[in-house]
Amino acid sequence: MSNSLFRTKKISNILADGGDDPHGPHGLKRVLTLKDLTFFGIAAILGAGSFSSLGGAVFHGGPGVVILFIITAIACAFTAFCYSEFASRIPVAGSAYTYAYASFGEMFAWIIGWALIMEYSIGNIYVAYSWSDYFTSFLQKLGVHLPEYLCTSYMEVKHALQDGSTNADVHEAWNTAPVVGGLHIIFDLPALVINVLITALVFRGIKESRNFSNVMVILKMVVVLLVILVGGYLVFSNGLTFNWQPANDAGVRSFMPNGFSGVMAAVSGVFFAYIGFDAVSVLAEESKNPQRDLPRGMILSLVICTVVYILLTLVLTGAVNYRHFEGVGDPLAFIFEKQNLNVGWMQFFVAIAAVVAMTSVLLVFQMGQPRIWMSMSRDGLLPPVFQKIHPKFKTPSFSTIVTGLVVGVPIFFTDKTFVLDFTSIATLFAFVLVCGGVLLIPRKEKKAGKFHIPYINGQLIFPLIIIGSMLTLYLVNNELFQRPVQFAFNCS
Repeated sequence: MSNSLFRTKKISNILADGGDDPHGPHGLKRVLTLKDLTFFGIAAILGAGSFSSLGGAVFHGGPGVVILFIITAIACAFTAFCYSEFASRIPVAGSAYTYAYASFGEMFAWIIGWALIMEYSIGNIYVAYSWSDYFTSFLQKLGVHLPEYLCTSYMEVKHALQDGSTNADVHEAWNTAPVVGGLHIIFDLPALVINVLITALVFRGIKESRNFSNVMVILKMVVVLLVILVGGYLVFSNGLTFNWQPANDAGVRSFMPNGFSGVMAAVSGVFFAYIGFDAVSVLAEESKNPQRDLPRGMILSLVICTVVYILLTLVLTGAVNYRHFEGVGDPLAFIFEKQNLNVGWMQFFVAIAAVVAMTSVLLVFQMGQPRIWMSMSRDGLLPPVFQKIHPKFKTPSFSTIVTGLVVGVPIFFTDKTFVLDFTSIATLFAFVLVCGGVLLIPRKEKKAGKFHIPYINGQLIFPLIIIGSMLTLYLVNNELFQRPVQFAFNCS
């Protein structure tokens, strides 16, 4: 029994089941190029992180959060190298699930397969809520107002009222909502609608999804670059560079006003900004040359987005004092408000870009989940219907519909906080398994045109890294080592 739980699947068998033949009649369409894969990576990374969580990260870390973006990018880069090695060896849909099956065995593959639901499906619930917030805000700028009870979730309103919230929108949603059988009808209509539309697009085909994604990525990159250029110009022309060394509570100016501990307090928001680059690996069976293009697409998208995040952080913290970003959910639009840089037309463009960015994230994640289930079905861990390929559109049709339901139905009874915690946990779990799994797969001969992680003996390097990390922690936060360890025993 124990042997069957930990049995691994040979790479040759995975490739045979995954339809590695690009011209096979029953496989997915291989239409994605390096540009398409890079754009899908940018679509996944440059979204909710830059347009929502970046504000909270800046508030905690100040301008010094740039350092955290670099640290996180380095960590994600090593993870991307591990994903790239697997993608070049096992170019099939399945991502971390398939990689875990080849390295750790069936039980770990089963666990990570369901954990990925939290990254893709449940993560998309959060993105759908965020998309709804930006979309309704954009409609309000156009003079269109939806009823409050159709713009928020029931649980969010209920919890807010239980906590004694004085938010006028919350009370309006509760008081004006229709009541059926004693139940207030409150749900997020825009979030439901965008989920249905994205599901239909993903069901329709990879070409349509690719074209739509590429257009959205180009649009949001243009607007983000406009934010960097206009915001950066105004920071220097208005003499606001002093904001890059704000004063802390003691009146001391510093690039890290709250110290390194303050920068590290922003780690959750920064890490969330990078969630999604691994979704590129799910598109292996639809790539023209997965062994070459998948690794390059992941690494290129990671590098591009890291540079963008660093520049955006410098513009945000230069335009406005970092303390003013407390509770700000739309930081890119916030810096152009009347009390800050006062550029009204930029707020309009940022509102459009935010809606576009969220839509592209929804698209990439909604494409990932069906392909995970398709791979699990091939291995007998789900019913055969999950691997059904539509004869015309060449997409995993049944899995796509189920994904739409898994994302859409919980919108009626969940809220943002609930789904966000699950997403981060699942992503970190997947990263750990992929990085560990690389050490367990057999070595291979190098072949031209395929990605290879260079072999480096770490028996001396790894201990030095650990010692260096501990020394760095001691130098930047020696109070952590001086604090006595206390143990408390409760014998009552």
